[in-house]
Amino acid sequence: MNTLDQFIAGCMSNYDPDALPVDDARRIAAGYVVPLAGVERVPLTAALDRVLAEDIVSPINVPAHDNAAMDGYAVRAADLAVPPAASSGASAPITLRDIGTALAGHPYAGAVGRGECVRVMTGAVMPAGADTVVIQETCRTVAQADGTSTVLVAKPPARGENVRLAGEDLARGRAVLTTGCRLRPAQLGLIASLGTGEVSVRRRPRVAFFSTGDELASIGEPLAAGQIYDSNRYTLHGMLTRAGVEPIDLGVVRDDPASLRATLQSAAAQADAIITTGGVSVGEADHIRALMADLGEVAFWKIAMRPGRPMAFGRIADAAFFGLPGNPVAVMVTFYQFVQPALARIAGQSAANLPPPLRVPSRETLRKRPGRTEYQRGILSRDADGQTRASLTGQQGSGVLRSMAEADCFIVLEHERGDVAAGDLVTVQPFEGLQ
Repeated sequence: MNTLDQFIAGCMSNYDPDALPVDDARRIAAGYVVPLAGVERVPLTAALDRVLAEDIVSPINVPAHDNAAMDGYAVRAADLAVPPAASSGASAPITLRDIGTALAGHPYAGAVGRGECVRVMTGAVMPAGADTVVIQETCRTVAQADGTSTVLVAKPPARGENVRLAGEDLARGRAVLTTGCRLRPAQLGLIASLGTGEVSVRRRPRVAFFSTGDELASIGEPLAAGQIYDSNRYTLHGMLTRAGVEPIDLGVVRDDPASLRATLQSAAAQADAIITTGGVSVGEADHIRALMADLGEVAFWKIAMRPGRPMAFGRIADAAFFGLPGNPVAVMVTFYQFVQPALARIAGQSAANLPPPLRVPSRETLRKRPGRTEYQRGILSRDADGQTRASLTGQQGSGVLRSMAEADCFIVLEHERGDVAAGDLVTVQPFEGLQ
């Protein structure tokens, strides 16, 4: 028993590589691959979408000082006790003496004493002695004959209101980001707020990919009889780029075992993962599965799903191998459901960061046969009453790439589910965050 067989045997019982449920196939593909060991140091400006290779521990408090969260006046909460009601029944305003101004980056040098206040702007360091900010909208400034000013507070806030405390965002010594985190814009800003300009990240996975088939022509070539232009490589290049890997385009390889063998061996020598499209079915010219068995290990080659049933997963030398179907929609479906989570694991991500599924009513009847998972291309729209519903993009054939271009979600019909009536709840996987 090879290592891949041993892994599968330890994960599941009743293993059938010829009719594998989607959840089992996804678990095998993502679980068997291992994170890359390579680490590099990059400037923060080059770290977007990279995977963090070390915990980020805050060396400082953020913010570094108590500061004003609003424009207004820094005061002592003890001075805000409401005076007895006036004869009219309304509370008289609280009167404080204005002793100066604090701006962001320009702290007030003195301290706030009893009955005093300091004009503060948002972000200004709180003056010594002050613990609360009265927003300017509830105050009125009155000039005095001696050139000073008093501030009348009509609506006193609670103690500590409108103040951001030191370390409130990030406390010194706290791990603010952990290994395996994929760095998005917010994470880059968080790291920058610590004064850190470089980070250690995992090496980007190198992914070699190519299309197979005598019927394929590259863009720029005239079409011969029976040929079509190869769209899959361009779709894959886009998906791989968004996945944050380093794509290696090996072009179109003809249906010739010797050429396919040489290309697979070359790909395995330079990449961490290999993706092919076409050549994994049972036709006379479908050679990929036999070459996989000869050059490496095969885990499965058929999945109980639609589209994408003929998909192979295994290993060639040290590279993970994904043999995707040839039809364009099936390429995209299998990539998002199996390849992308596995590549996230190879990249060292602690999670695949996939968008959470939604449950919404279907606008129409959907035909479905139990015993396989279906990924139908859908559009989410909202009714006048605010109810979000899902509808199909139209023709759902696995060769109709327009169905993906017009969609904004997958309508996921689970393995044992049958037909869906209009109004029934369906599971929806939005493209936003997936692509």
